[in-house]
Amino acid sequence: QVQVVESGGGLVQAERSLRLSCTVSGLNLGDKAMAWFRQAPGKEREGVACINWSGEDTSYADSVKGRFAISRDNAKSTLYLQMNSLKPEDTAMYYCVAMHMYGYCPEFRMIPSLSHTYWGQGTQVTVSS
Repeated sequence: QVQVVESGGGLVQAERSLRLSCTVSGLNLGDKAMAWFRQAPGKEREGVACINWSGEDTSYADSVKGRFAISRDNAKSTLYLQMNSLKPEDTAMYYCVAMHMYGYCPEFRMIPSLSHTYWGQGTQVTVSS
């Protein structure tokens, strides 16, 4: 059984940093793309960052470019999201997703409708002004 567990969220002041982690068990991540999504109250879920199977290729939403960095440690079956210079508009539930059938990142808009994906329950990030 595949389990995806996010951690590292919390309450932080604007301009501070947080590092999210996502640990996956029951699935070999070595050949799979992974991504972070977020959803704020009353808004649609949006893609934040994506990383290919090897970690060599990454993509980001325009709203987080230059502030967030996605990385992975396949040996530890863990995905990370380093979030710097946080803004109140970054407040959301952050979700991790592993894409079983994809080694490279599809467009963000495609990911929620893909089959054979594994999502976590999310970790809340709240940024105060």
